[in-house]
Amino acid sequence: MKNSIKASIGIRISINCVVALTFASAHSQGAPPPPNRGAMAPAQRPRPLPRFVSVPAGITQLGDPLPGLTADQLVLFGEGLDEFENAETVAGGLGPIFNNVSCVACHSAGGTGGASAILVTRFGHTANGKFFPLDSLGGSLLQDNAIDPAVQEIIPVEANLTVNRQSTPLFGLGLIEAIPDEAIRRNAQHPPIDGITGRVAIISDIATGQQRVGRFGWKNQQATLLSFAGDAYLNEMGVTSRLFPAENAPNGNLTLLAAYDKVEDPEDPEDTVDPETGESDIDHAADFMRLLAPPQLLPPTRSANTGSQLFQQMNCAICHVPSMMTGPSSIASLNKKPVFLYSDLLLHQMGNLADGIAQAAAGPQEMRTSPLWGLRASAPYLHDGRAPNIDMAIRLHDGEAQGSRDRYLRANPTQRQQVIDFLKTL
Repeated sequence: MKNSIKASIGIRISINCVVALTFASAHSQGAPPPPNRGAMAPAQRPRPLPRFVSVPAGITQLGDPLPGLTADQLVLFGEGLDEFENAETVAGGLGPIFNNVSCVACHSAGGTGGASAILVTRFGHTANGKFFPLDSLGGSLLQDNAIDPAVQEIIPVEANLTVNRQSTPLFGLGLIEAIPDEAIRRNAQHPPIDGITGRVAIISDIATGQQRVGRFGWKNQQATLLSFAGDAYLNEMGVTSRLFPAENAPNGNLTLLAAYDKVEDPEDPEDTVDPETGESDIDHAADFMRLLAPPQLLPPTRSANTGSQLFQQMNCAICHVPSMMTGPSSIASLNKKPVFLYSDLLLHQMGNLADGIAQAAAGPQEMRTSPLWGLRASAPYLHDGRAPNIDMAIRLHDGEAQGSRDRYLRANPTQRQQVIDFLKTL
């Protein structure tokens, strides 16, 4: 692709309104093939000329690439942006069960790569303080959509816990990926402060085969962006890849899967046809996330400056650590850079704010400290979007965050507004 003619465009690219049309197409495929039909090879999706992304000097906007990228890296970003905005089709491997047809469909608030108020459903069974994901019944993630009504998933009667989660923003994830594991481990080594401890999530990263520190997702369930992308392709769009080659069976029903999954796995079509770059769709999506700029801090007002001091005094910064540093990287824009994420990237016991789901290394009552950068563009708040504004999000904190929450509640209205004014600069 690098030898193709590059189309020069500005970085502010509008999202094409193809999601609804493709979704409708997915539901109008006609009668399903009989169970004894052989699998088809994934359709080769025609790709446009790769975008050459030009970045204006000065302040980056949400959805821009990292400043200082090379020309080749900007091409990678543009190719990744194309893939991120691409709408999957049934012929290309969508489904048979899925939540949406593209990455951008759930990540667009503030710019491509942002959060959204779209919710996915998690379910499971809890008994005696333990969580059971009901894997054999399709848990713990419910896929809300299907290519045919016959394979539509439902919440099984065995489930006694159902919760929602909204999509997390992806801005600056390359910087978070570049933070060394040891730096995150150090955040967990301080003695308890105000009842706050924090725990490192150690997971087996499927992309590298290594034990790594988890840092992505509500439960720190992924450690690298390639694994994060592969997991999303499988579980959100039903597209298999070299990392996740096994399709989700509708509510665990393998017979239905055999009847309705007619695209040969892995469905990520470039896993075997791009010898020049060695990259597939999940690699392109990971490149986009890796090279996506973080939210720019806004100039603080006098009220926000006071709010920053109150944020520290309320011990909010124990979990929402203002900054960390990346380690060495072959990408200069990620090499030994400050990361103003406002998170320790640890798991914390969150009491009534937790979702009750055990996932990867996280227990039912544990949640990752959500990075606060970009908070101004990610309403509604909390994992299930229950808080319409920042004030309510703080009030609903619980568990290890109870002390900080109570200090906020004891503050006078002016002080609480100053804290909110500070958070709106992130």
